[in-house]
Amino acid sequence: MALNLAQLRAFVAAVDAGGFGTAAVDLGLSQSAVSHAVASLERTLGGALLVRSTPVRSTDLGEVVLPHARAALAAADAVLDAAARHRATPGGTVRLAATPTVCQGLLPSLLREWSERLPALRLRVFEGSGEETEAWLAGAAADAAIVADPPSDAVRGDGHGGALLVTDPFLALLPQDHPLAGEESVHVADLADDPLVLSPNGCERHIRTIHRLAGEEYTPAHRVRDLGTLLSMVQAGLGVSILPEVSRSVVPDDLVLVPVTPHHSRDLVLCGPRDRPWLPAVHALVDSVARTHPGSPR
Repeated sequence: MALNLAQLRAFVAAVDAGGFGTAAVDLGLSQSAVSHAVASLERTLGGALLVRSTPVRSTDLGEVVLPHARAALAAADAVLDAAARHRATPGGTVRLAATPTVCQGLLPSLLREWSERLPALRLRVFEGSGEETEAWLAGAAADAAIVADPPSDAVRGDGHGGALLVTDPFLALLPQDHPLAGEESVHVADLADDPLVLSPNGCERHIRTIHRLAGEEYTPAHRVRDLGTLLSMVQAGLGVSILPEVSRSVVPDDLVLVPVTPHHSRDLVLCGPRDRPWLPAVHALVDSVARTHPGSPR
């Protein structure tokens, strides 16, 4: 069968981008080249892989082929990156997944650092919820991820693990004119009279833990998906919230973050997948973090 990596790469890019035009931009090709590559792959496999809609979506055959295509591309990229690592010049592309708060509050400085330390390496950032981030990493849509509190068995069989980026404490988010806004810290019980606004993502379990440690009832008044909506509601005096420290960079000036007790934090860790070899370029990213933050490797 006349199967080649260019066809697989075009197919995967079209799925990830939701269309041939954006996939073409991502691959640095013409739209017709991407379309022809996918069509050629379909002829080789004897069936349609994509429904040409807006956005495009996988057929049943496409869903079956997609994970194998990702694995084949990951293996090919690993070969190229292994050669680059052998030359002591880590290169290639790393698809890095992270949550919106991490992308906004932590990732910009990391990207600057990596561009200086690893100029031959290209980063593509995928932003999603905590659940999406972990699913992308497990499903090979991402090569690395910044995850919160990975399990202790996330260390790979070769004895290498991820690198701790930061220990991220949780803080109360209050309007500037809130009676407790000027305090050095706020007990979660003192917020019981304020409606609790939260975003039901990976942080919610930590907020539950804070209430459990305090012996307080956990009764959120509003659940919103978007962090911007949450900030706007607190600005409007519709409630208070609890956010991780990494969110500080996106908090507007008319809101304040105050340490909340009982104290609770999470570890943000840069790591690769648990069930397949890491790309050499991912090793390079982790090693770079470990050198910058001695003692951080898990």
